[in-house]
Amino acid sequence: MTALVADTASIDPRAEIADDVEIGPYCVIGPNVRIGRGTRLIAHVCVLGHSTIGERNVLHPFVSIGGEPQDLSYRGTDTRVEIGDDNSLREGVTVHRASEKEQGLTRIGSRNLLMTNVHVAHDCDIHDRVVIVGNTLVGGHAHIESHVIISGGVAIHPFVTIGSYSYVGALSRIYHDAPPYMIIDGNPSKVRCINVVGLRRHGITQESIAGLSETHRLIYRARMASSQAAQILESHGHNSPEVKHLLEFIENQHQGKHGRARERWRAK
Repeated sequence: MTALVADTASIDPRAEIADDVEIGPYCVIGPNVRIGRGTRLIAHVCVLGHSTIGERNVLHPFVSIGGEPQDLSYRGTDTRVEIGDDNSLREGVTVHRASEKEQGLTRIGSRNLLMTNVHVAHDCDIHDRVVIVGNTLVGGHAHIESHVIISGGVAIHPFVTIGSYSYVGALSRIYHDAPPYMIIDGNPSKVRCINVVGLRRHGITQESIAGLSETHRLIYRARMASSQAAQILESHGHNSPEVKHLLEFIENQHQGKHGRARERWRAK
């Protein structure tokens, strides 16, 4: 079986297009692009640069992948975009290739949904099963862990990390790292409570949820240091992997600049 390509599509002969790929009208595919089996480019999709797209993805009209980073320091090296499998990128999504400041890679994992007009900037790393609602801006070098939901119109500051199983409310400004398992909301954003509904949906045990709730109370209500909270939690038997992950995340966050762990090097 060969790829199904519309007559008006423009595909560089050096691109690697797998069997069973559908490329619709007015799509543009550059020479250093690889597209895996079963992926669909519906119409007016542009894929440039050194971009690899996995299997069974659906790219809706006016998606743009692999454009140059919007970074004034970029000097034109062959940085990359890698997208995994089973993703849905809705109308107007943009994913820029990396700058030259880290590993030269912008990455999106698998089974993610990026809704209309989401922008993923250079050097971002989005893990798996993430939902990003329309008109959200993901700043350069941001990391989003798995099982996160980000509501519409959110602005995510460069170098921010959003922890797994968290929920970010609409129109929030995420300037600091967003801890895992929490609901984060507002401008400026704040940790509101634990994401109980999301945790239950993903099968997190009631014991772990209780431990996360106590961790939230100690750190965000009682304003206790994470090291002191860890001792109390351990003494009460709250030592689940989720609690340990949350405490480690918060400790790393506090070591960074402006509450962003990945800017730790700038704080020196």
